[in-house]
Amino acid sequence: MEYRRLGKSGLQLSALSLGSWLTFGHQISDQTADELMGIAYDAGVNFFDNAEGYAAGKSELVMGKIIKSKKWERESFVLSSKVFFGTENKGPNRMGLSRKHVIEGCNGALQRLQVDYLDLYFCHRPDKNTPIEETVWAMNTLLQQGKILYWGTSEWSASEIMEAISVAKQYHLIGPTMEQPQYNLLERNKMEKEYLLLFKEYGLGTTIWSPLASGLLSGKYTKAGTKDTRLELKGMEWLKDAVLNEEKLKKAEKLQGLADQLNVSLAKLSLAWCLKNPNVSTVILGASKTAQLKENLTTLEVLPLLTEQVMTDIEDIMQTKPHLPEF
Repeated sequence: MEYRRLGKSGLQLSALSLGSWLTFGHQISDQTADELMGIAYDAGVNFFDNAEGYAAGKSELVMGKIIKSKKWERESFVLSSKVFFGTENKGPNRMGLSRKHVIEGCNGALQRLQVDYLDLYFCHRPDKNTPIEETVWAMNTLLQQGKILYWGTSEWSASEIMEAISVAKQYHLIGPTMEQPQYNLLERNKMEKEYLLLFKEYGLGTTIWSPLASGLLSGKYTKAGTKDTRLELKGMEWLKDAVLNEEKLKKAEKLQGLADQLNVSLAKLSLAWCLKNPNVSTVILGASKTAQLKENLTTLEVLPLLTEQVMTDIEDIMQTKPHLPEF
């Protein structure tokens, strides 16, 4: 396993990590979740990603039980949660980024995950109804209490992150260390255009999600249908419509051809492409089957195959590179 610093921080994350969205407490059994975490940890994965909103809090409950049963040394792994969407019980002050919900949300996550502190704590979305000052102060309070070690954002715009950094500097507080954006061969604007100044000037770290574009770049939809996949889960109709776009499917099929020529899976080619970006601190893998996870955990072997020519070939197929302004 390769380890990368989380931006300019001293924290090291495994280049490949394991996330629990749509799987833990929802799509897979608790036993399978246990097996997946064991496989990942044994392969050198040290970062496990979660959120209060995943399976309405059940995902954290499942992960917490697994961590407790494994008896891993706390220093050997990095654990995250995110605050914004709340858990099962919705209502006033049970969602968003108010000081009340940020602090109560953290306390709830610690209870569900059965740990004393979170390594990473993310603002899962920007909150238009709460001043950024209030959220930054709340995060700083949690840092001072030792309940979190680093805080960051997820799916925030560059200007919103800049405002949080500015507020932190103004009040001599600790600003955001990392962002968790979607990043894959079909979704590139934030990582390759919008955040460039943040990477250069502030050393922002990134824990990217959906590297396989919700499975579109995994190869399973180019070779088979959606049966037994997350796209058939109740409530995932929006995701199915977004993924099974005719133009995207055609690109995925062409990319499959290139992967076949290189004698690698489409999934590993797509994951390795994400890892080529030096601003990616870790690529979060999702998995519902042990064989799938074991295969994808060997992605680092594919990196040497991504020569300049292969990267050009990928670009010719996808044609998704953001247009950067000329100065």
